Amino acid sequence: MSKDNNRSMLAVWISLISNVVLTAMKIAAGLLFNSQVLLADGVHNAGDVIATFASLTSMRISQRPADEDHPYGHGKAEVIGSAIVSIILALAAVYIAYESVMSFMEEPAKASFMALIAAVISLVWKQALYVYTIRIGRRANSKALIATAYDHLADVYASLAAVAGIGLALIGEAYHFHYLSYGDPLAGIIVSGLVLKLAVHMGQEAFDVLMEKAVSQEKLDAYAELVSSVSEVKRIDRIRAREHGHYILVDVRVSIPGELSIQQGHDISRAIKKAIMERHDDVGEVLIHLNPWYAA
Repeated sequence: MSKDNNRSMLAVWISLISNVVLTAMKIAAGLLFNSQVLLADGVHNAGDVIATFASLTSMRISQRPADEDHPYGHGKAEVIGSAIVSIILALAAVYIAYESVMSFMEEPAKASFMALIAAVISLVWKQALYVYTIRIGRRANSKALIATAYDHLADVYASLAAVAGIGLALIGEAYHFHYLSYGDPLAGIIVSGLVLKLAVHMGQEAFDVLMEKAVSQEKLDAYAELVSSVSEVKRIDRIRAREHGHYILVDVRVSIPGELSIQQGHDISRAIKKAIMERHDDVGEVLIHLNPWYAA
């Protein structure tokens, strides 16, 4: 297992343990101090435990080597994990919105300073986790870990809304502004929209990879430049690339002088593959097809 994979696995384990602790803290504080936004955030965190476990499982599967049934490797397991996380986030957003709307139908609960402290702890903790996991996820190009990082970011939004909502409710009680007492459920509605937006973004990214959407034109141009740097290549007939989880598969068709031997063609293929993979660590395989080329 590479150093980046070790860091990724450590990050997802830290995320899993943190989510378990924060879930218990938020639900307990929400029930004890009757805070709807904190309770909803705690239930959202319970979904995070499932989401993080899905990320952990998918990362383990994705690191398995290619086999007879999966000749291109298991990289898309991470993408499936990312899709699961996006679905859980979307369901959490709907739940938060429902609970918040229902809270407007009742007399607002008395705000608690202890609930505010719990929300602040969650905000700081989740922000630190987001920065930590997104940095490692991007370095390792791990779709599952990046999804976990976005999950933490959704929690940052939720905790920020909780801090604002509970804070407004406390101010309302202190200065007798009754309408501010509804700051808690109002914050819940706002955060549900933010979480849903994040879920849609994550789901779209996962869908694009599963449907084998091409990588950006900028990356294709970079690969084409490296292919052209091999002197025997006379023409690039086609170049394609797609993401396969945490790595990219490149497919190249090139024309080389038709009078070259099979051995020479083999050496040219190796040179093309080496040129791309040495410059792009995220490329897991380069598939090359050679066409004969003759001077006009």
